[in-house]
Amino acid sequence: MTENSKLADTLNELTLFVNDRIEGYKTAAHETKDTQNKAYYEQLMQQSEQFVSQLNGFAKAAGGDAESSTTLKGKFYRGFMDAKALVTNRSEASILDSNIYGEEWAIKAYVEALASEELTGPARQAVERQHQASQETLRKLQQMKGTASVG
Repeated sequence: MTENSKLADTLNELTLFVNDRIEGYKTAAHETKDTQNKAYYEQLMQQSEQFVSQLNGFAKAAGGDAESSTTLKGKFYRGFMDAKALVTNRSEASILDSNIYGEEWAIKAYVEALASEELTGPARQAVERQHQASQETLRKLQQMKGTASVG
């Protein structure tokens, strides 16, 4: 396997998790009854779409393909969260819990990608910026959770 194809694989793997992030925030924006939260989730969805566009651009430049699917784990998790939402009546706290969990998974995926020796130059800088943005999002979601009404 060439260095470029390893780079494309690393970027594609990360993109799967960012696509999960898009689906998670799309669901959250649809389910929330809080207009401020809805606007924030839609903003995060758009941010994630920009991240995917960047990652796919770098993957293609490395000779790979664009990645548009999500992880199997993410599909199972969204199914679980849909079932949980029925029980919790889609409370703001449960939506925030889902988003926090999803963001923690995204951060793990960024850490793994950044551990790749093939990830260098502009691609690494983009992944580092995205990782930082994901960490900031996690902090904000945790703050929101601290002020969210339970129920």
